Amino acid sequence: MLFSALQEQTVVLGWDFFLPVMVFVLFCALAVPIWASVGAAAIAMLLMSGALPLSLVGESLFDGIDAFALTAVPLFILTGDVLVRSGLSRKFLNVAEALTCWTKGGFGSATVLVCGMFSAISGSDAAGAAAVGRMTIDRLVESGYPRPYACALVAAGACTGVLIPPSIAYIIIGLVLGISASTLFIAAVIPGVAILVAILITNLVMNRIYSYEGGGQMSMGEWASNLWAAISDGWYAFLVPGIIFYGIFSGRLTPTEAGATAVIVTLILGFILKTIKFSDFPAMLISSAKVNGVILPIIAFSLPLAQALAIMGVPQGFVSSVSSLTEDPYMLTLIMIGILIAAGCVMETTPNIVIMAPILKPLADSIGMHEIQFCIMMITALGVGFITPPLGLNLFVVSGITGESVLRIASRVGPFVFFMLIVTLLIGFFPEISLSMLPDNLR
Repeated sequence: MLFSALQEQTVVLGWDFFLPVMVFVLFCALAVPIWASVGAAAIAMLLMSGALPLSLVGESLFDGIDAFALTAVPLFILTGDVLVRSGLSRKFLNVAEALTCWTKGGFGSATVLVCGMFSAISGSDAAGAAAVGRMTIDRLVESGYPRPYACALVAAGACTGVLIPPSIAYIIIGLVLGISASTLFIAAVIPGVAILVAILITNLVMNRIYSYEGGGQMSMGEWASNLWAAISDGWYAFLVPGIIFYGIFSGRLTPTEAGATAVIVTLILGFILKTIKFSDFPAMLISSAKVNGVILPIIAFSLPLAQALAIMGVPQGFVSSVSSLTEDPYMLTLIMIGILIAAGCVMETTPNIVIMAPILKPLADSIGMHEIQFCIMMITALGVGFITPPLGLNLFVVSGITGESVLRIASRVGPFVFFMLIVTLLIGFFPEISLSMLPDNLR
């Protein structure tokens, strides 16, 4: 049996592993930037273990980010920034509101939908939380939602930033594990939409219980008229996600080419609407460069760390240790999901992917989990971690733009975490959810 063979592989970890890990935890506790914390741990581990000559660290750093697929990351970030500055993001909100205004809790549902729309372009949950939060939270409060709940709703909806393709997270995990990002984008459609629907259902249930928001008193004719007016006023905004989805899913464009095309189309629309001027370019580029400047150093330093862990046999040792506890595939899947949610609570997506994916994938392989299913499950579980109290990243993002206490927001996210966790478990236990849209040769 594969489990028996794995259990025979004993890996003894010493101070060359534990001391760098302690350095990483200490630096994170001291609020040292993640890239510096990862870098310090990587260099310490390489020095102490001799896994990689220190003279090759610089070359390893640049080789790690010298990948064509990563070019898509700054392009999607820039697209999201231009989308906000051009005012196109408000067109999404208007259409979403017109689409859901027939039901009770319509604006809350519209907020979730616009989170999904924005996420499908920017590929970033933090960017979605900030952009959508600024547009909707005050209006949600005016509609009758308590401010902490309104913040929790936006934080949960913004989780779709890493779950609905195209997503920066899938580009990075594809790079780390050697899987096509386009394939992951196709596989993530159903799981991403399932998470979005779960958040919508949660809000509708909570709204029914507590009657936060009224509405829903509208005839079919009025609803159709409002929707047609909103679409007529902002249909061109949907050219951007339309081009991205058609280009990637038809195979005509790579994610990088789709990102570049989206930037050009968004800029053209901004110029036509006269909401963007050439003088705005420096600010847009600087803003996007700052976000990209956070992501790429993390990837650069995380890859040598992942190499050192692999050379030291940490993934194999982890599989051996966990499989010695149980051989039940369902229990091992639950363990992986639990680890990923906990990791998503305390650390950003990028370092989690680069460090955790090579460690957990051998465990997924040992129970026969498809690599595509593993990737989708991993990103979804990390997404749940973004709003899991007390340290979910999105909770802090929304708190930062509203001034609302993180603890007050965290007290309202429980139902969203519960329903999102159900979807995550379904993805982990039923491979068809992740693989059904793939061609037969990739399943």
